Amino acid sequence: MSDCDVLVIGGGAAGLMCALTAGQRGRRVVVVEHAERCGKKILMSGGGRCNFTNTGVTPAQYLSANPHFCKSALARYTPADFIEMVERHDITYHEKELGQLFCDESSKQIVRMLLDECEWAGVRIETGCSVESVQHGDVGFSVRTSRGTFDVTSLVVACGGLSIPRMGATGFGYLLARQFGHPVLPTRAGLVPLTLSGTHLERLDDLSGLSLPIEARCGKQGFTNAMLITHRGLSGPAILQISSYWREGDALVIDLLPGCDIPALLATWQADRRDAQLQTLLGDVLPRRLAQRLTEYWLPNRPMRQYTARELDDIARTLAAWPIVASGTEGYRTAEVTLGGVDTDGLSSSTMMSRHVPGLYFIGEVVDVTGWLGGYNFQWAWASGRAAGMAV
Repeated sequence: MSDCDVLVIGGGAAGLMCALTAGQRGRRVVVVEHAERCGKKILMSGGGRCNFTNTGVTPAQYLSANPHFCKSALARYTPADFIEMVERHDITYHEKELGQLFCDESSKQIVRMLLDECEWAGVRIETGCSVESVQHGDVGFSVRTSRGTFDVTSLVVACGGLSIPRMGATGFGYLLARQFGHPVLPTRAGLVPLTLSGTHLERLDDLSGLSLPIEARCGKQGFTNAMLITHRGLSGPAILQISSYWREGDALVIDLLPGCDIPALLATWQADRRDAQLQTLLGDVLPRRLAQRLTEYWLPNRPMRQYTARELDDIARTLAAWPIVASGTEGYRTAEVTLGGVDTDGLSSSTMMSRHVPGLYFIGEVVDVTGWLGGYNFQWAWASGRAAGMAV
């Protein structure tokens, strides 16, 4: 197998960005991807329209043991930089909500754009190619694959995390990190539905498919967006967001009427609609089936005139902090990202290169940097890929 300068393991978002960047600099680049096609996670994202970035990206939307690590790469390759490439390829897009940008047509356009840029930069891509071993020598790396052996001066590990194994996710990147002396922080599923069990699940099971706006809180972090009740538990954007902060045993606080002065609302109902049942009134501000369920198990249902001031306080507290207890998550099977990963203490924040092994780089999801839902993880892939691509 002919030698090249740079070998990128992984043909996902970060790997392709790194490859096209390095190729544009005149480096001889090969991408090896074990799946039969590149960008499978890009293709499935955003309901097939790819939420490719977010206009509001700041380091504050990323979780990491070192919250400062992501700053350099994000500052040097911004959402505006990626949008410039999207527009240059005549891909139309729109903002859905909260700065989230989606393709108007298809996520296939983003993959095609990256592959075209790679082709123009002279990058060679080998799909259906698995890595069998990696050795480090005096002048670089010898990588044995199912397509032969590559001898390279720079090796970029961009093979993602453990989320969505049906898309081909493996822990190979973590194995390589450990092989070269890099600590790997404990991994867990992020941006993932939460599961309920026992009584909590039984009470909501037949409400599967019901959605409503809520605020989900865990510790000091909170997100206001939609919650979806499922046959396993809770999902929807607000739940996916808080799942990255929630750990088993943590209190999950759900405000069923975010932004509402609930005590004032109850006082108004008691004054103006004294003979109306609580369930009926709750059905005006919440989905009616949920209002019925709340008054079956969590709240006493009586005419408003019959509640004491203390009972109204208790009702307000229950609605603002619904006492539902999550038992776990759906795990990597449905998780959008993997939290944890290669410890950033062993990497350069400006180049993504190993501090232990010159010429070895880690980028994208395999690194301990995880963004919020809404295009933030793609922006980390573009930014970290760009940083390594400029350095290899």
